[in-house]
Order: sequence, then structure tokens, then C-alpha cells
Amino acid sequence: MNFSLEIGLKTNLSNLPKVKDVYITLLPGEDFRQVAEKAKELANLSFNPVPHFPARSIKNLDILKDYVMRCKDGGVKQALVIGGSAQPVGDFHCSLQLLETGLFEGFRIGIAGHPDGSPDISDSDLEKAMKDKKPYADYIVTQWLMESDPIIKFVSKQTIPVHVGITGPMKVSGLLKFANTVGAKNSINFIKSKKRSKKDVKISFDEYQPWYHSIEFMNEHFNSDIKDWPKAHPILEDQYNLLDCLLVGTVINTFINNSHIVKIACMAQ
Repeated sequence: MNFSLEIGLKTNLSNLPKVKDVYITLLPGEDFRQVAEKAKELANLSFNPVPHFPARSIKNLDILKDYVMRCKDGGVKQALVIGGSAQPVGDFHCSLQLLETGLFEGFRIGIAGHPDGSPDISDSDLEKAMKDKKPYADYIVTQWLMESDPIIKFVSKQTIPVHVGITGPMKVSGLLKFANTVGAKNSINFIKSKKRSKKDVKISFDEYQPWYHSIEFMNEHFNSDIKDWPKAHPILEDQYNLLDCLLVGTVINTFINNSHIVKIACMAQ
């Protein structure tokens, strides 16, 4: 079995294991010139560098041409062309637009596959995008998953090779954080696998127990002098501010945006 590796700009190349293909991320806000330089360093060390080309992080055609040329000059022969998770910074909003430029002629091209869906695009649009991109691609690289069934179903539908994404060694906290960036299903499936449960995860809201402020918090931020919580009706009250509203609104919007995966409901007495 052949394995590849994905690294970032800060990765120490002297610590890399003996693999052939090394993918290099271009994260939102990073400089494509540094990625091209990293790819050149890898090529000089006899690795096969595979830089990411995230459409939504590339401003315009001139920058794309510059990025591609720097990679070619550095010995790059393979590229992973993806949409990227950021909001568009310029003219490109999907990987198909990059592929249609013709600038990747001569490259071995990989495209992204999402067997378990994506938080950035609907399942129907995802399926159409895959169909449109396949004529330009040599293979598919999938998101990483916690269960095998979606991968098996996805691979069975493909007409080009599929490279399955898996995570490297990391702490549980890091795994959950990473899972959140690649889709809600991964986070849920990870929790289910840890609990060895086949039950679905659902969320309910009610009006009870929204209070979180401690006595120390109240005394520090509201000029109170509380020795113990009062025994009368104020025990059911809490003081909220704009920060609380923004936080709750953000959380609820996140749940709503993922309600096709994690069902939510409101309830009262």
C-alpha cells in the first residue's frame, strides 16, 4: 500500500518519512510563493511535491499564472486543485474555473472528493461539480472519515482512481478541531465511534439552565457584592450583554446550517 503525506509551510522537511508524494497546503492568508518555494525544496530532496491550488484563495488569473509557473520552474509535476474553505478573495469561486484555464496542462491533476458531504456546498451541487471536474482529473483525493461505508459507496461510483484521506497521529482535542473544519458529519461520527454507539446525535433547546455567570464573574463585571445567590425570585434571572447575544446567535446559526446532519428542536414545559 502506498501512502502520501500532507504538510504545511512550517513543516521541517528533515523530519519527513520516506514517502514519495508530499502534498503542501495553501491555507487562507498564506503566500503562494512560499508554497512554490517549499515545493522546490521537496523536489530537490527527491520527493514528488503536490502543491494545493485552492480556488477561493487565489485572487486572479495573473496570480494563478505566476503560481503555476513558479511550481513548474521548481520541478512540480503534480497538483491538487480544490475549491478551498475560505470565502473567495478574488475572481475564482470553484476549482472548475482553475481547471478550465488550461494552465495545468502537463500536470498530473488531483481533485477533491467529499464522500460525507461538505459544509460549504450542498450534496446536489457537490455531485454536479464532481461530474464537471472529472474530465480534467487523473485521480480524486477524499476528505478523511471515521467510518468506511461512505468511502466504499463513494469509490464504487467513480471512474478514476480514489486516494482515501486519513488522519495522522494527533490528540483527541486536535482531531475534534480538525473534524469541525471538514464537516459536521465527521465530528458526529467521531463521537459515535468513541462511544461505540449507533444512535444518532440530536440537539434540543429549552429555556432552562442558560445561566453560566459565577458569583465571582458577577462581582467582577457588574460591581456586585454577592456573598451567596439570593433566595428569592432573582435566582431565575441573569444579566446578559451583546456578547452573549452574538455568541448564542452564532451557535444557533451554525446548528441551523448543519440541521440536515444534526436535527435540532426547541422545547418547553
